[in-house]
Amino acid sequence: MIDHAPSARGTILVVDDQQVNSTLIETILAPQGYDIISATDGEQALALVAARPPDLILLDVIMPGMSGFEVCTRLKEDERTRLIPIVMVTSLSELQDRIRGIEVGADDFLSKPFHPAELSARVRSLLKLKQFTDELEDAEDVLCTLALSVEAKDRYTDGHCERLSLYSVALGRHLGLPQEQLKALHRGGYLHDVGKIAVPESILNKKTGLTEEESRIIREHPIIGERICKPLKSLKLVLPIIRHHHERWDGRGYPDGLKAREIPLAARIIQVVDIYDALMTARPYKPQLDSRQVVSIMRQASAEGSCDPSLTEQFIGLLQSGETLVGLEKTRPRGL
Repeated sequence: MIDHAPSARGTILVVDDQQVNSTLIETILAPQGYDIISATDGEQALALVAARPPDLILLDVIMPGMSGFEVCTRLKEDERTRLIPIVMVTSLSELQDRIRGIEVGADDFLSKPFHPAELSARVRSLLKLKQFTDELEDAEDVLCTLALSVEAKDRYTDGHCERLSLYSVALGRHLGLPQEQLKALHRGGYLHDVGKIAVPESILNKKTGLTEEESRIIREHPIIGERICKPLKSLKLVLPIIRHHHERWDGRGYPDGLKAREIPLAARIIQVVDIYDALMTARPYKPQLDSRQVVSIMRQASAEGSCDPSLTEQFIGLLQSGETLVGLEKTRPRGL
């Protein structure tokens, strides 16, 4: 492997047990400004990806030990690496081999022997797509930073977003929700109050009762938050959490007055864990409550129509099973 200085064009991992093939690919791509790293087997490839995620992987199919199909499967099943484009480089031409590659998540195929121009064109195309994906992730990071900046305005809510993410994912997993819903809950824990960025700090931190106009401004934040996040299609499943986390089981919530199961499940989950976290957090007007008091008040709140009674009981059961914040951290979706 030739050591090249990092390049702005992207880092490419070449995985092939035949050094001559890796050298050929490097000879073609390195002069174009790509940073090339290589691995000779599947295990080494996975280790390199874990240490330094590349922008693109050129993956041989037939290798001793772990095949390219197995490597691709492992990478595409992991949330941390599933968006890295993978090109299967193979001499296999049978239809079933191509179908298997598609099934394990390969983004493209390159048949041996390949033409240098074809290799370059496929690399350029997939790296451009990866750049768009990275930009979307950067936009999500900016939104999460905005949400945390809202949280930072009140020292008594420090860590609130992270706890909501952990608790909601734990409850979602307990309910058997699919991975995409768990990911939405994780993001929703951070982004549910992002609309408060438009609420004056004087209102957010007001220690006396709010005026009618101030209450109206506060009630706008779910709609504003939804509007902020709506342009990102990757947050499609998070939007119902942002808009509806202040609805109530009895229909007296806002902004839409939804009732009972009209409220999206993910928003109902956030409601329950939000009540729990508020009760467990010491504020100027109340001390931190013990777990018995918290359970009693949560049950009273659900009986009075503030949140889903069934989800409340399931979350209480989850807590009483011996789970703690440390234990719940283990339920974080992989790669989030």
